[in-house]
Amino acid sequence: MTSKKNIGIVKPKIFESLIPLRLQSGKILKEYDLIYETYGTLNKDKGNAVLVCHALTGNHHLAGRHSSKDKYPGWWDNLIGPNKPLDTNKFFVIGINNLGGSDGSSGPKSTNKKTKKSWGADFPVVTVEDWVNSHEALITSLNIPKLAGVIGGSLGGMQVIQWALKFPKKINHAIVIAAAPNLTAQNISFNEVARQSIITDPDFNKGNYYEKNTQPKRGLRIARMLGHITYLSDDVMESKFGRKLKNKNYKYDFKTEFEIESYLNYQGDKFAKEFDANTYIRMTKALDYYDPANGSKRNLSKVFKKIKSKFLVISFTSDWRFSPDRSKEIVKALLDNNIDVKYAEITATSGHDAFLMEEPRYHAILKSYFNKML
Repeated sequence: MTSKKNIGIVKPKIFESLIPLRLQSGKILKEYDLIYETYGTLNKDKGNAVLVCHALTGNHHLAGRHSSKDKYPGWWDNLIGPNKPLDTNKFFVIGINNLGGSDGSSGPKSTNKKTKKSWGADFPVVTVEDWVNSHEALITSLNIPKLAGVIGGSLGGMQVIQWALKFPKKINHAIVIAAAPNLTAQNISFNEVARQSIITDPDFNKGNYYEKNTQPKRGLRIARMLGHITYLSDDVMESKFGRKLKNKNYKYDFKTEFEIESYLNYQGDKFAKEFDANTYIRMTKALDYYDPANGSKRNLSKVFKKIKSKFLVISFTSDWRFSPDRSKEIVKALLDNNIDVKYAEITATSGHDAFLMEEPRYHAILKSYFNKML
């Protein structure tokens, strides 16, 4: 059996675009930067490139470490690397931090070159369509005429769908994991509650908190706690925490008593220290807006007529935020157009977060699919 190896130390790169990007909102970014990382080697015919699209709180750092002192590797390190499912011995893998992000791409936290100050609230709302258009500009700058594949989970899966729709001749394979063609009203509701917790934080300052040297941490931690609940399944929460108490007896006050409360508070505090609130509200809005079929399942089949790439669609049984039924909507629309699509529904207990886990059957399916890609 071939042993898996890690990527090792990686260094990000910056793509500087001086070509104006017209956003879906009608606004124009005259110039912008995208931070990205690559893993593996681009072959001579440049036909082995795979783009990874990140989810809501992800970024360009997919695998490896930036230094030997890094405590954790990139967020999809269990999937990407030598002899892993997305094998960097065979593929040239690209990860990009989306526009509006806070990890080095142009966004609210970055400097507006015109004003020499942080963009703050002035950075425009961006969409899935905008991200894909900017990704395509970066891929073109790398002289890659066609991607072997585009892969993404959750919000990343929506970007994969948009790639297949907008640039049908520029990708061979589309891999959509734990995603949906649009959000349900319930999902939009979760996002709105999260945004309101941030926007109504006294430290938000209408999005211009950088100049006040503050962060709306209270709102951001609540947003993360709410989101984290939706990413986990009831089964996994029950098995991990149940009704376990930190102490033996009830204290009859409003301090943290249950283990699940302690866990959520920890996750909220950790996230509020690391993530940018302006980025979070923009990413959730992009999720809400994406809807290539304008809310009609029947219309989705019509829209998918332009697709040329082959598809792999994966869902997880315990994912109630992006349920298998939502993935089946994608599969049906593809089959209605005789598009080559493979579908796998994985039995897993981890909920929506299952797409980030090293589940053996899930990884085996991906490895098999990638092995047949070239």
